[in-house]
Amino acid sequence: MTIPLRQSLRIGGYILGQRLRGRTKFPLLVELEPLFACNLKCAGCGKIQHPADVLKRRMPVDQAVAAIEECGAPMVSIAGGEPLMHPQIGELVRRLVGMKKYVFLCTNALLIPKKIDEFEPSRYFAWTVHIDGVRERHDAAVCKEGVFDEAVAAVRECQRRGFRVTTNTTFFSSDSPQTVIEVLDYLNDELAVDQMMISPAYAYEKAPVQDRFMGVRETRELFREAFKGGRRSRWRFNHSPLFLDFLEGLTELPCTAWAIPSYSLFGWQRPCYLMADGYAQTYRELIEDTDWSAYGRGRDPRCDNCMAHCGYEPTAVLATLGSLKESLRAIRSG
Repeated sequence: MTIPLRQSLRIGGYILGQRLRGRTKFPLLVELEPLFACNLKCAGCGKIQHPADVLKRRMPVDQAVAAIEECGAPMVSIAGGEPLMHPQIGELVRRLVGMKKYVFLCTNALLIPKKIDEFEPSRYFAWTVHIDGVRERHDAAVCKEGVFDEAVAAVRECQRRGFRVTTNTTFFSSDSPQTVIEVLDYLNDELAVDQMMISPAYAYEKAPVQDRFMGVRETRELFREAFKGGRRSRWRFNHSPLFLDFLEGLTELPCTAWAIPSYSLFGWQRPCYLMADGYAQTYRELIEDTDWSAYGRGRDPRCDNCMAHCGYEPTAVLATLGSLKESLRAIRSG
């Protein structure tokens, strides 16, 4: 891993503080969706299938900041839709950074050239550019030619200006171990991003294409083969070793969706960023009034093939910090 030491210590101290207060459920990171609109129409996305009046809405900055203040999470991932389409996105990021929250702005990067002057490099801020493959594969995933080259150019400009840049890559049933290796080698070695996140795609109910999602067995086989030969330890992942073990099928983990709650235009989403079983108006209501025991593999069929990092990475982080052996292992991998 290449998580900055200051950030690791901050998160570790936060978790320790929550446990000393006797809290069993608390947020590590909030998935903040200040809009659902996007400038792309990816075939595997279930976030842009809202009515036109909903797609026109933009969350007020004060409302977004209040939600983060309410729950107290140390990290925020600003997603969407495409968050750079929000007219006050620069102000929102500045306010969250001013609160010393670690902010990751998830983007397809097409609007970075137009918006980059609204942002300043900070240890609390990172771009998270979505790249699903090398050139043709990425363009096919986002259903538009030329997007890969534009995204790469935007990443290089961010790096030139001193920004921290991370990536997020989603893998589908059409991927092979070789395509996984190709894109991660490219991001790690040639594009030289600071960190990489990976996740098998989740089968959104409203996604336009429904035959691209992997089952648990397929996911484990894909990553087990891709990670062979020491590649896993060489790539700069923004993941705990335990989560990577989970992807390979070397360990089982329960889902802790409550640790990465989602806040959108509709409120706090139950139970997670990927499923919408109603909304709570406050974070406390989300935690206290959601039947968390009803979700997870073997409990809800929608969860049976999910291995997404938003449900299982927090489990791995909490387990790592609760084990001296795993903590030392995580340090050695850094």
